[in-house]
Amino acid sequence: MKNKKLFLKMYKYKGFYLMFLPVLVFAIIFFYAPMFGIRFAFTNYNGIKTPDFVGLDNFVRMFGVPSFWKAFFNTIQISVIKLVLTTTIAVVVSILLNEIINIHFKKAVQTIIYLPHFMSWVVTASLFTLILAPTSHGLVNTMLINMGFINENEMIYFLGKESTWRPVYYLINIWKETGWQTVIFMATLAGINTELYEAASIDGAGRWQKMRYITFPALANTILTVFILNLAKVMNLFESAFVLQNDAVLNTANVLETYIYYQTFNSGSIPNYGYTTAVGLFKSLVGCVLVLVCNQWSKKVRDGRGIV
Repeated sequence: MKNKKLFLKMYKYKGFYLMFLPVLVFAIIFFYAPMFGIRFAFTNYNGIKTPDFVGLDNFVRMFGVPSFWKAFFNTIQISVIKLVLTTTIAVVVSILLNEIINIHFKKAVQTIIYLPHFMSWVVTASLFTLILAPTSHGLVNTMLINMGFINENEMIYFLGKESTWRPVYYLINIWKETGWQTVIFMATLAGINTELYEAASIDGAGRWQKMRYITFPALANTILTVFILNLAKVMNLFESAFVLQNDAVLNTANVLETYIYYQTFNSGSIPNYGYTTAVGLFKSLVGCVLVLVCNQWSKKVRDGRGIV
């Protein structure tokens, strides 16, 4: 009887199921079917010969390679610092935008800071490579020369020095992603009851006191939620690092996904797809653990609501 009711209900809403069908097929082909490739993590496979089962040899090799651990810790460091910086700057910018009274000026500023998000990382990397170039065409080096900080023989290759690559990377990420993150915080600020500010004004509270006792507490839960949601994705770092790095800064800029890419396509020898699959599987497992931890954390912070 229940099966008949379920069938009748599905038939009634058959249009919605038909609309969902292409999405289901896409997910099966591109998300679930490739998961069968995990078996290569336990083989020695170069794409030519038949895979040879080697058990956990690829993982033993992986844990014994210093460059793997360097890429792993680079991934954690770069992702976490980037997350903290972009979230902090987004909160500050959101509060400043919220203080703007002129609605037209406010919308214009919002639009300007949103736009970089819609640029691809390839275009962004090309733009900043030109701006930071150690040549007479590089805007930053030209300004430093004109201000007398350096001479023409001391031009700085910001994206080619290990000491400057990460600070520049963080600044580029802040420029590109801060505006988009402010959307969430601005929505929270818009939901604050204005009567709270009016009551605070009557009690003699200044602007800083209003921000301290009304704005910040209202934003606290949203900030923590955004941080938790993004913390679960710290291992998925590829495009932004890949387009900005070069051979001179690989020790500082190489992350797990670029490490997998170089081992597969730029190793200088016949690649071992079994080894790179093992690295990818390890990265996915670490990411899965982070998601589960963040999910439990989210349930505590958001009254039982998780992220999965």
